[in-house]
This record gives sequence, C-alpha cells and structure tokens, in this order.
Amino acid sequence: MGIECTSFHKIAQKAYDDLLNDAQDIRNVFEKLIEEDRKNNRLRLMATIFSVRWCAFQAVPFRGHDESSDSINKGNFREMLKAIGFYNNEMKELFRTAPKYALYTSPSIQKEILNLISTRVKRIISRDESKKEQMSIVLRYVNKDGVLVEHFFGLVHVPNTTSQSLKNGIYSVLSHNNLDFRSIRGQGYDGASNMRGRFKGLQALISKDSPYAYYIHCFAHRLQLALMAASQGVVAVQKFFTKLSFFINVASASSKRTDQLRDAQAEKIAYMISIDELETGKGLNQIGTLQRAGDTRWSSHLKSVSSLIKMFSPTCEVLLKIIEEGTGSITGDADSTYEIITTFEFVFVLHLVKEIMEITDLLCQALQIQSQDVCNALKLVASTKELLQKMKDERWDGLLSLIKSFFQDREIDIPDLSSAYFSIGLELLRSIAIIHLNIITEWIYFTKPLIVN
Repeated sequence: MGIECTSFHKIAQKAYDDLLNDAQDIRNVFEKLIEEDRKNNRLRLMATIFSVRWCAFQAVPFRGHDESSDSINKGNFREMLKAIGFYNNEMKELFRTAPKYALYTSPSIQKEILNLISTRVKRIISRDESKKEQMSIVLRYVNKDGVLVEHFFGLVHVPNTTSQSLKNGIYSVLSHNNLDFRSIRGQGYDGASNMRGRFKGLQALISKDSPYAYYIHCFAHRLQLALMAASQGVVAVQKFFTKLSFFINVASASSKRTDQLRDAQAEKIAYMISIDELETGKGLNQIGTLQRAGDTRWSSHLKSVSSLIKMFSPTCEVLLKIIEEGTGSITGDADSTYEIITTFEFVFVLHLVKEIMEITDLLCQALQIQSQDVCNALKLVASTKELLQKMKDERWDGLLSLIKSFFQDREIDIPDLSSAYFSIGLELLRSIAIIHLNIITEWIYFTKPLIVN
C-alpha cells in the first residue's frame, strides 16, 4: 500500500530543500544587498567628490540662492551633478532612487570633502618629495619694449646651502640658457649670513664677477626685522607681547572656548546694534577670532592686537566663565590672565602699540608692492618718520582719553592716575617712539648706498 504525501509533507520537504540551497540563504541574500548598496553609495560619492573638486578648482560658489526642486538654477554643485546625470542614465537613476541618508549632497558633506582634500594637499606640499636641497631662481629683466618683467625661472638642486654651491647652481642655469653672468645688474636674497655676507656671502661672490650686480635686501623684510628689534628693546612692550601670546593660548586653546568666544561676540554685536551703536550692512560686524602673531611678520602683530581690542569684552566674559566653571590649572590661568588684561598698564600698551603699528604697517604694505623703487621707498620712510614724530609730540592727550573711554565703555574701574603715573606713561610713550625712530633711521642709512651707487 503506498504512502500519500500530504500538503504538510510537501511544505516540509520544500523548506528542507531551501535550507540546503546556499543561494537562498538569508545571509547570502543580505550580503548581496549590502554589496549592491555599497557599490551604489560609492558611485554617488564619486560623483559628489568630482563636483566638489570641480567647484573648488574653478573657484566658484557651491550653493545657489534657490536649491528647491522647482528651481531652474540650483547652484554650481547641484547643476554639475545634474549634468553628470544628463549624460549618464545609470548615475541619474542612482540619485533618483537613493535614500535620503545616502545622497551625499548636503552642505555638511561638501564641507567635509573639501576639508579632506585641503588636508591632503597641505600634507603633500609641506614636504619636499624629492628629498633634495633645492634653490628657486627668479629673473627680473627689462624686455625689448622697456617693460620690467619678473618670472620664475626654475628650481635647481644644490648639494648644500653654502655660498659657493649656490653660486655654482645659479651660474649653471644661466650658462645652460645662454645668459652671461657678467650682465647681472642686481641680486636680491634674504638676510642669512650665507647670502648677505660681505666677504664670503653669495652676493659678495657674484659681485666679484659682476661689479654692477648690486645686492638688495627685501625692503619689507628688512623693515619688519628692524621693527621687531625695536619692540624687543623696550621691556614693557616685550612683556606685553609675551603676555598677549599666553593670553590667546588660554582664551582660545580649544574648540569649546573658541565657540564660547564667538557666541559672546555675537551677543555683543547684537546688543550694540539694538542700541544703534553699530551700523549694519553687507560685510560689517563680522564675527572673528583672536589672531596669533608671527615672529617675522609685523602685520600679524597688528592683526593680533586689533583683534583683541575688537573682542575685548567677549573675551573677558569667556575668561570669567572659565573661572566659574573650569577645574584644575586652567582656572588659575584664566584668573591670572583676566587680572592682567584688565590692568591700566596692559590696556595702555595695547593701544599704544596699535597706534604705532598702524603707522609702520602702512609702510610695510607699501614696500611689498612689486613695482616699488628705492627712491620712492625712501620717501615713504621719511613720511613714516614724520608721522611717528608727530605721534610722539601730539598724541599723548588723545591716547589717554581713548584709554579712559575704553575702560568706561566696558565698566572697568579706572585707577587713580596720579601725576607720577602720568610722567611714567609719557616717558614710556617717548621711549618707544624714539626707539622706533632710531631703528628706522638706521634702516635708511643702510639703504642710501643703493641710490648713491
């Protein structure tokens, strides 16, 4: 007698067969779906990266004024993605069917990709991949039309940076291009000893072969070095910049404190606008950060001082918040910093160096103009001397009034300014101005022989 196969038996048999079929294993099905999603996500991300790179290289804005679905111009980034989809149906379908979490087109994704690209570029250009000592050569000449032209000529590998090796490298390049080194009429380098040395420096070696190749130190760099030396020669100013550097490190050492500083600054700007103390308009009242000063750039010191004056009140608020909420050594650092920056001496020097640096920075910027000549440079220096002299003779009362107003606007107690303190402040102002005048005068003295010759 035969056995009848019921429907239950067939269902069980089918389940058994499916269990033994690896192609229908749920794990394999999930892996197949995951791999397909991974492939699609990568394709969408590649299209996004391409669009970001294109916008960055072309230096065009990413976003449009209207990026809604019915907009006829959604901005450069989205229009580039649209163009890619127009010529590639597969890519167009991928973006149309993509889940919202895997579109990779949001502004935050664009910024993240840009940040990764910039980090990689900076990492590559920060080191010399050739692992060789190289010298760059720039030629300045007058063309057949009488126009002064300046061009980058190339990079030269040198075994070391001795003056003789550098000279051999320069002569080799000139000879290779059929240029006579005896026709050199000028040479300019930095102030390193192997370059400017009077007897064995590069400029001295070339001057022996070409007596008309006068050596010129960079005007702006020479002035900045002189100004830095002048500031270091005044104890009060040297102490001020040391305190300023420490203070900026305390106030903006972490992203949290930087955010707190920006929030405090935004509240301050909003309040000043509400009481009609600030004008509104495009580009006005920008929220910034405290600037750190560089050792070789005088303009960076001006930016550092100006940023502190502009953000003085928000910075004090952040320091007080750190004192109240902080723990450990940071509380002590914030407390000592707050005590320092609210003293009359610190605020006095803060405004004093800003006044001086605004005058000298104009000269620094003018000397960096490509078409600047020595005669005009000396005129600029002379006018700077006059401005500094005028400041020394006439600006004391105005500076003191400015500082008093600065304290009153920020509700900080003004100390009792006795006649003795007035004398000390006046002497400090005179000593700083005189030192700057003397250093700049010395700079002129070393520049004059270039005109005489």
